Amino acid sequence: MPAEGIHYLPQKELLTFDEIVRLVTLLHTLGIRKLRLTGGEPFVRPDLMRLIHRLSEIPGLDLHLTTNGVLTAPHLPALKNAGIASVNLSLDTLDPERFRQITRRDEFANTIATLRGLLDNQIPVKINTVVMDGKNTDDILPLVELTRHDNVDVRFIEEMPFNGGERHYTQLPWTYTRIVEHIRAHYPTLHKITDPDNATAYHYAIPGHCGKIGVIAAYSRTFCGTCNRLRITAQGGLKTCLYDNGVLDLKALLRSGATDAILQNALLRAFSSRPKDGFEAEIQRAGHEPVHESMSTIGG
Repeated sequence: MPAEGIHYLPQKELLTFDEIVRLVTLLHTLGIRKLRLTGGEPFVRPDLMRLIHRLSEIPGLDLHLTTNGVLTAPHLPALKNAGIASVNLSLDTLDPERFRQITRRDEFANTIATLRGLLDNQIPVKINTVVMDGKNTDDILPLVELTRHDNVDVRFIEEMPFNGGERHYTQLPWTYTRIVEHIRAHYPTLHKITDPDNATAYHYAIPGHCGKIGVIAAYSRTFCGTCNRLRITAQGGLKTCLYDNGVLDLKALLRSGATDAILQNALLRAFSSRPKDGFEAEIQRAGHEPVHESMSTIGG
């Protein structure tokens, strides 16, 4: 979270639930089978469960959620009833004081309650941890240890420049290779396992542990050649790569009365001109402005 916080937008600047359902339904006809609701924090949006139930009614759509866990615990039974396939929980530390420093919120207890509730409700859960030099590297091994007795996957993510302009690296101190080497130095039996098709993470296992380990080279961008993800922001901007700054204004199209055919053609044009990787996307950013957005506005 940037030190100055974030600017909350008026409701009229955000996609409505009807607009979201229309877009998802159209994308589903184009072959999208998996949808992840993210944010910022999805549960900041009033009445989010109403949207989740509507989306869950789309046949054949695999519905997932990313959350920081602060507001999530009371909704876990409803999420399970809605058929949520999995939840990614953003958790950068297991230390309450470091948690407060990183998030600028004193919400550690609520986030941990969500983690325990997800496990108790047998909702598949992955922990997403951004590895930040000088901030939470002492948490890598304690987080790995969570996988010993709990069926939870812990994924360590290279720090990206999406931090509101707070800090940038000319060379990343904690690359995905260093993260793996650090874990293996303390867990020598850590070994590589097969990655699913189009995965963004490298997957590892430790014999005897219930959970798995993942490492995402988000800064090194080694997975770009097989990434098949799209992102639509809360304001209706289409991103075909996390590093671009928006390639299509879907909200403007929707509110101009565009038919489904017009929307489909615009989407297909955007997909066909997708950059080959995150480095090219960064170079092609409109106005050539550097990456400076916060992930709290782009979404996890």
